[in-house]
Amino acid sequence: MKLPLNLPLLKARQTKYVAYATLYIAVVLAVIVVANVLGDRYNKTYDATANKRYSLSEQTAKIAKGLKEPVTIYYFDRPTGFTRAKDTLDEYANLSHKVHVEYVDLEKNPLAAREAGIRSLGTAVVQIGSRKEEAKSLDEEGITGAFIRDLKSTTRTVCFVTGNGEHQIDETGTDGYSRFKGMLGKEGYETKSIDLLTKAEIPSECTVVVVGGPKSDYQQPEVDAIKKYVEGGGRAMFLLNPPLKMGRSEIADNEGLSKVLEDWGVTPDKDLILDLNPIGQIAGLGLEDALVTHYDSQEIVNPLKGTGTAFPYSRSLAVKNGDKTTVDKLFETSGQSFATPKLDTPRINENDPNNKKGPLTLAAAGSYRTAKENTQGRFVVVGSSDWASNAYLPFGGNRDLAMNAINWLASDEELISIRPKDRDNRTVTMTRAQLNWVGITSLGILPIGIAVAGVWVWWRRR
Repeated sequence: MKLPLNLPLLKARQTKYVAYATLYIAVVLAVIVVANVLGDRYNKTYDATANKRYSLSEQTAKIAKGLKEPVTIYYFDRPTGFTRAKDTLDEYANLSHKVHVEYVDLEKNPLAAREAGIRSLGTAVVQIGSRKEEAKSLDEEGITGAFIRDLKSTTRTVCFVTGNGEHQIDETGTDGYSRFKGMLGKEGYETKSIDLLTKAEIPSECTVVVVGGPKSDYQQPEVDAIKKYVEGGGRAMFLLNPPLKMGRSEIADNEGLSKVLEDWGVTPDKDLILDLNPIGQIAGLGLEDALVTHYDSQEIVNPLKGTGTAFPYSRSLAVKNGDKTTVDKLFETSGQSFATPKLDTPRINENDPNNKKGPLTLAAAGSYRTAKENTQGRFVVVGSSDWASNAYLPFGGNRDLAMNAINWLASDEELISIRPKDRDNRTVTMTRAQLNWVGITSLGILPIGIAVAGVWVWWRRR
């Protein structure tokens, strides 16, 4: 017996299924199209590495977002080399709609490199308006450095005072300032050494003068030259170690220079700071290294929140506003620190009543009101000089602090930020005993344990 078929109902159901299937397909296609359009227009990635090695830094983002005119990055190479540069250059284009990237194919246009003055394949050139700068390398420091040199059309020179035992910018040892010099070059600053003993006058081309840890006393003409320079609208950074009287390399009191700073509102105290903070010891620092993790509110240190800095062999500062100066404290040592006035002996009593208890002011920045309209002198004082040396500059935020201070002194506030971080060395280093233990575990204990577990499971099932 056959059951009658309800054809209208069957057709209605088929139509409904077709409609649902068509709708689902249309929705899926729409989602795919929208996802592709958004993916093409907005390149969003997440960098999970510890030091954000695959992301552009805050400094680069700040520069790109503050652009006032279009920028074009030209990359000259063969097509096979475009892939190598695309990941980095496209990140710049994603930061701002004013940044454009053009890949110049030297196989199709071999004369383009000659016209642009390009000498080697894989070269990037940053053009802002009519200004062009070749990137020194195809990484963030090289390309961002070209941006900065383009934006800063005038030459800016940082002059380091020599002749009194200061750190040398050409010294590559642990005590030298060659790394500091290299960082300044990457941000478009020129550097030079000046000797005020030969001629007690700050050269006119000096944008910023750095007094980097003198060991002997400045003569009065040298002091007068620095005083006249800052009070006339110049900019200077003073990095002064405590006047230790131990061993062969004693450090002079430098009373003349200290008196000028005191008149401006910053008095360097004759003491040595020791830090008992256990966090510093975990980070590999000694008692003579002051660890700073908290900062006051000022342009130089605002980006350093949450970053540690270290200051070996440091002295405390007393800070106040002067008659013509406004002085801001930058940061203090930890509450576990203290300053001893005994500078001629390594035997220090933590409980000596003459000690000053922390927190202790370690750095200050000030402005001097000159007689000229819209002109002010600026100065930064830090109670240590070794923190900017080759040995300590890579620690935590030391290099950011050094460069931010120079940026502020040179009125380049738009460059104040956190710089690109060095790539971490993720190499695993183990002792012979640790290597033996890894071998015993992987080749002995684990296989035996798996075999025993297999036998036990077999026995249970049997």
